[in-house]
Amino acid sequence: MTRRKAVTILLRLLAFGAALAATIVMVTSHESASVLNLTFKAKFSHTPAFVYFAIAEAIASGYSLIVLLLSSKNWFRRLVVVLDAVIAVLLSSSISAALAIAHVGKKGNSHSGWLPICGQVPKFCDHVTGALIAGFIAAILYLVLLVYTALDTLFVEKP
Repeated sequence: MTRRKAVTILLRLLAFGAALAATIVMVTSHESASVLNLTFKAKFSHTPAFVYFAIAEAIASGYSLIVLLLSSKNWFRRLVVVLDAVIAVLLSSSISAALAIAHVGKKGNSHSGWLPICGQVPKFCDHVTGALIAGFIAAILYLVLLVYTALDTLFVEKP
C-alpha cells in the first residue's frame, strides 16, 4: 500500500467516525422539562434543522463506508473527488443550519420574544453541542480529504 493510499484511508476512517458520532449523538438527544407544571420535551426531531443535520451526517458516514469498501477500484477516482466535494458542501450547510438553531436555543432572541431553553434542558443542549463539534470535525476532515484527493488525482503519475 502506498503512502498516499494509506493517508486517504486514514482520513476517510476519521471522517467516517466523526460523522457517525455526530449522527448518533444528535439522534439520541432528548430531554423533558417541567416549567410551571407544564412538561415539554426537547427532541432533535422537533427541529427541521437538527433533522437535516442528522440526515446529512448519516449520508456522509454511509458514503465514507462505501468509498472505503470500494477504495481498491481505480476507475472511479474522479467521481470520488466530485462526491467528496458534494459531501463537504452538504456537511457545511447542515452544520450552519443546526448551529443557527442551537444559538437561538442557547441565547434566545429578545427581538422576536424567543426565550433560551438550555437552562431548562441542559442535557439536550449538551448533546446538540457534542453533535455539532463532531460535525465540525467531520466537515474539516472532508475538506482536507477533498483537497488531498483532488491533488492526488490531478498529479498522479500515469503508468
